[in-house]
Amino acid sequence: MKKIERIIWIILDSVGAGEMPDADKFGDFGADTLDHVWEANQGLNIPNLIQLGLGNIEGITQIPEAEKPMGCYGKMAEISNGKDTTIGHWEMTGIYSPEKFPTYPDGFPEEIVKRFVDEAKLPGILANCTASGTEIIKKLGEKHIKTKKPIIYTSADSVFQIACHEEIYSPEQLYEMCRTARNILTGKHAVARVIARPFITENGEFVRTSNRRDFSLIPPKENLLNYMKESGGNVIAVGKIEDIFCGEGITESVHARNNMDGVDKTINYLKEKKTGIIFTNLVEFDSTWGHRRDVEGYGRGLEEFDKRLPEIINLMNENDLLIINADHGCDPTFRGTDHTREYIPVIVYGKGIKQGVNLGTGSSFADIGQTISEIFELKKLPIGTSFANKL
Repeated sequence: MKKIERIIWIILDSVGAGEMPDADKFGDFGADTLDHVWEANQGLNIPNLIQLGLGNIEGITQIPEAEKPMGCYGKMAEISNGKDTTIGHWEMTGIYSPEKFPTYPDGFPEEIVKRFVDEAKLPGILANCTASGTEIIKKLGEKHIKTKKPIIYTSADSVFQIACHEEIYSPEQLYEMCRTARNILTGKHAVARVIARPFITENGEFVRTSNRRDFSLIPPKENLLNYMKESGGNVIAVGKIEDIFCGEGITESVHARNNMDGVDKTINYLKEKKTGIIFTNLVEFDSTWGHRRDVEGYGRGLEEFDKRLPEIINLMNENDLLIINADHGCDPTFRGTDHTREYIPVIVYGKGIKQGVNLGTGSSFADIGQTISEIFELKKLPIGTSFANKL
């Protein structure tokens, strides 16, 4: 492997590669995001992902194999206790989470709600239940406008979500509410994320906007991003990466409106020829299609990303490495609207590395972070086994 100076690390949020052995403990026996999306759409036009080796990954049965894969390929298991965005991303960077973040299937306790209303100086709240984000604003949007009470809801994930119309509370006012909630939700109520969910009225309907922001817990200091930043290297965050890590270990960041905007911004950074890590999250697979169980949209999203891959690859030089992986599953053909406990696919490509190497099944998402750490000669991460020697 030639000396790597820059890594383009792209997370296809929720694009899982089949149930993990403990999936039944999470209610996810039978989940398989990639294979089921392929089946439900009677195939997908994703020639570039196939050529990189996506269909060669062990356990993926529906996607065709490449005869001579351009990339190295494999899948990784999750050792942390969860299946959400925060735990998945944290584990990739070397953070082990043995305890699940708290969830609130019956809504948040009265003492939390009262303190939030008092400290944020609100007239009250609406909902306080488990709900679909698009459905709850349809149901309570008008009442929210009349009462100016924010809509508070959660999901099967560890999240405290606040939905407000942008004409009632500006995005900045909503973000300030989220900061208040984040300060309250500590200790035994330390949810993984407080999420701002602004919406507007469009053609007579309530529609969520791209001004979403996530306010995460501060991650432990011992992780890849902090090690990279401390070494003087760049960690450029595209999409919600900055939010997931609460800004820790990030040297530069930009948010994205959607997947293709995230790809555009990634390409812009590639053209600047900066060294270090360009770390991108493409969230629509999860938020727009996975949770809403839109299997056709999910398939189109994969096809749209696939079409953009040549742009990324053509901008790479011999000292670049491309890593593509997921952070959990969210099978749109599965029951419910929750994430699914799955392996994550991993594809690694570079003009200065081997081709067609089967990386096998890694024991932790942190194998990816440990590999990056070794490549950049950083401190060893607390968990994970590097596969750099296979490249």
